Amino acid sequence: MLTVWFRVIRIRFLFASIIAVSVGLALNWWQNSTIDVFDAFLTFAGVLALHASVDLLNDFWDFKRGIDAKTPKTKMSGGTGVLPEGLLKPSSVYRAGIAFLLIGSAIGAYFVITDGIIIAIILGFAILSIYFYSTKIVDSGLGEFFVAVKGAMIIMGTFFIQSGQITTESILAGMVVGSLSSLVLFIASFPDHDADKSKGRKTLVIVVGKQNATKLFWIFPFVSCSAIIVGVSLNLFPLLSLISFLSIPLVIKSGFGLKKTYDSVEKLIPFMSSTLMFSRITGVLFVISFLLDSVV
Repeated sequence: MLTVWFRVIRIRFLFASIIAVSVGLALNWWQNSTIDVFDAFLTFAGVLALHASVDLLNDFWDFKRGIDAKTPKTKMSGGTGVLPEGLLKPSSVYRAGIAFLLIGSAIGAYFVITDGIIIAIILGFAILSIYFYSTKIVDSGLGEFFVAVKGAMIIMGTFFIQSGQITTESILAGMVVGSLSSLVLFIASFPDHDADKSKGRKTLVIVVGKQNATKLFWIFPFVSCSAIIVGVSLNLFPLLSLISFLSIPLVIKSGFGLKKTYDSVEKLIPFMSSTLMFSRITGVLFVISFLLDSVV
C-alpha cells in the first residue's frame, strides 16, 4: 500500500522542490556563510508537503473529470493511474491532498509569525494556486506560468527565511529554477493534448497548437540560461554557475526531438525524459556552483 501512495504522490517529481529549496539555501550560504538548520528543515518539510498536495489533488480532479481515462500513460505524463486502476479510493486521495495542504500551510504559518508579511504573501499565493490549480488554473492556459512563479517563490521564500531579505540574486535564481520546472510541465502536456482538450483544459500547448508549441519550447531554457548569464555578468552569481550549462546538450536533443515527434506519444517519451534530466541536472549544478565557490 505504501508503494501505491508513493506512486500517487509522484515521489520522484518531488525532487524539483528539493532542488528549489536547495538553491535558496546555497545562495544564502554563498552570500552570508550562515544557515539556520531548523528553519531549513522546516522549509523542506513545508515545501514538500505543498508539492505532494498539488500532485494528489491533481490526480483526484483528473479522475473526477474523466481525463485519466483518456490520456495515454507514460512515465512522464498521463497521471499516475492509481485511481483508474482502483488502487485507492478517490475520497482517500482527496483527503490526503487536503491533509498535506494543511501541513504545509501550518509550517508556512509558523514562518509568517517569525518572518512576517513577505512569507504571508508567498504562502497565500501557494495555498490558492495549489487548491485551484487543477480546477481553474489549468483551464486558463496559465499552468506553466503558475508553476514558474511557484518555483521562483520557493527560492525567494527560502532565501528570505534565512537572510531576512528579497534580493535581485534570489529573484534571478528563482527565474532559473521556475523556468526549468515549467519546461518539464510544458513538454509533458503534449501527450495529454487530446484528452485535456476534450475535457475543457487549456494548457499552453492547446492554446497555441502542437506545432507552434514546439517553437515555444525554447523559451523556457532561454529564460533560465539568460538569468544565469545576467547573474554572472553582474557578479550576482559566481562564475562557477556557468557549469550549469554542461546540461545544454540534453535540452538541444529534446527540442529538436520534440519538433520531429510531437504527434507520437511513444516516440516523444525519450525527449520528455531528456527534458526532465536537463531540468534536474541544471538545477543540481546550479546548487553545486554556489557551494563550490564558497569553498574555493
